[in-house]
Amino acid sequence: MVDGIIIVPTYNEIENIEKLIREIFSQPREFHILVVDDNSPDGTASRVRTLQAEFPEKLFIEERTGKTGLGTAYIHGFKWALAHSYDFIFEMDADFSHNPEDLVRLYNTCRREGADLAIGSRYVTGVNVINWPMNRVLLSWLASKYVRFITGMDIHDTTAGFVCYRREVLERIDLKKIQFVGYAFQIEMKFKTYLLNYNLKEVPVIFTDRTRGTSKMSGSIIYEAVFGVIKMKVKSLFNRIKL
Repeated sequence: MVDGIIIVPTYNEIENIEKLIREIFSQPREFHILVVDDNSPDGTASRVRTLQAEFPEKLFIEERTGKTGLGTAYIHGFKWALAHSYDFIFEMDADFSHNPEDLVRLYNTCRREGADLAIGSRYVTGVNVINWPMNRVLLSWLASKYVRFITGMDIHDTTAGFVCYRREVLERIDLKKIQFVGYAFQIEMKFKTYLLNYNLKEVPVIFTDRTRGTSKMSGSIIYEAVFGVIKMKVKSLFNRIKL
């Protein structure tokens, strides 16, 4: 039985989605894929539905009516994956910034090495980022340093979005209480995993910026992360953070 599923949120990823699906299915370990599409006007969902005929019972899609944020897309996917009894649940971008060849390494870090959350880390062995301008690399690196300092988590890449969870972690976290929907969503999920005393382990990966499609990053997303972290930490000090 296949015990791992890759959740891929999409919005206007028609240029990437078919190639990504084929590369995931070509890996030496078999995974299933759940695409969570936010009503992409470019036909992303239609392309996935076409591919389902080629990959029956291993490629799934959930279509939402609007674009309501990365965090809500992942939570939708988490609930679906838990309901379908997967033991290892991944987050992965659709734009090839995350290399499908690293999926098995993340899986083995949880399955064989006992991690509860395996993090594909850009910064655990230096700065492993390709095609980003220096100002963006510096912003991301400093953001992770800032989050590490504020929260106390011993993680170098606190904002990473390429991860693998054991199902029991997602069962313990009250997904209805997740507050953030953008950049800070990744931080909040790691922080709550950390507060529940689970084992978080970083796996070094090389992050490559998208070459096709459009980035979804915005100033409001970064603002949410900077001030959201302080709010989370203060609540945790007074045992007011809802896990």
